[in-house]
Amino acid sequence: MIDIPTLGFLRDQLRRARQTRGLSQEELGRLINYSSSAVSAVELGHHHLNPDYLGRVDTVLETGGLFVSLLELIRLHAAPDWFRPWEEVEREATALRWYDPTVIPGLLQTETYARAMLRAGPLLTDDEVDKRVLARMARQAVLTRDEPPQLVAVLDEQALRRQVGDRATMREQLEHLLTIGGTPHVQVRIVPAETPWHVGLAGPFVLARLADGTEVAHLDNQLRGHTVDGPNDLATLGRRWETVAGEALPRRQSARLIEEVAKTWT
Repeated sequence: MIDIPTLGFLRDQLRRARQTRGLSQEELGRLINYSSSAVSAVELGHHHLNPDYLGRVDTVLETGGLFVSLLELIRLHAAPDWFRPWEEVEREATALRWYDPTVIPGLLQTETYARAMLRAGPLLTDDEVDKRVLARMARQAVLTRDEPPQLVAVLDEQALRRQVGDRATMREQLEHLLTIGGTPHVQVRIVPAETPWHVGLAGPFVLARLADGTEVAHLDNQLRGHTVDGPNDLATLGRRWETVAGEALPRRQSARLIEEVAKTWT
C-alpha cells in the first residue's frame, strides 16, 4: 500500500521548493501573479490549495506538474472508501435527481458551507476537513464541464433556514443556490415548510441515470452511504421522488422563496 501525502506535506514541499530556488514569498507571488500574503496563507494552511495556484507554481519552479499531481492524488483518496463508487457514478451521470430534507446537497455547496458542515460532524482533524472539502469542491466540476448532467435538486425549506456556519455563510450559500439554479441544466426546487409530513422526510437520496439508461441510487445514513441498483429499490425510490417533486414549488416560485430566506441571513 502506498502512503498518501497529506495537505500538510504538500504545503511543506511548496515552501521547501520555493526556498530551494532562493525565492521569497513576495518574489514567488510576483512570478505567479499572487500576492505575497496569499503565498504565505497557502504555506501556513490559512488558505485552501487549488489547481490554479499549484499549476502556476509548477510552471515557475519547473517541477513538471508535481504539485498538481500531488493535489489530485490527495483528492482521489480524500473521500471514504464507501463513497468512491458513487463519485464514479456522478462523473458518468447524464441526469441526477437529488432530494435532501436537511442540508444543501454536496454538488451545490459553497466551500465555506461545506467546511462548516464537516467541522460540525464527526471528529475530523484539520487536514481531514481540508481534504474532504477539496474532494467535495472537485466533484462539482461535473456541473461546469461540457455537456453537464441535468440536475434537479429538491430541498425542504428547513434546509434553507437551518444555520450551518455563521450568518454570512448561509447568505453566501443561498445566493449561490440562486446563481447555479439559474443555469439551464440545474433546477433547485423547494418543499415549503407548511407541507405536511411525507415519505421523503425519511431521509435523503439521489437517483442517477447513466448514458446507457442504467439507473443507480445513493442513500445516506448515520454511519455511511451506500449505492443501490436493485430494481425493487429503484422503483421504490422513483415513487418517493415523484412524491417529493410533487410537493415542491415550481422553479421560479422556489427561487423567490430562496431569495426571501437569503434576506433573513443578513
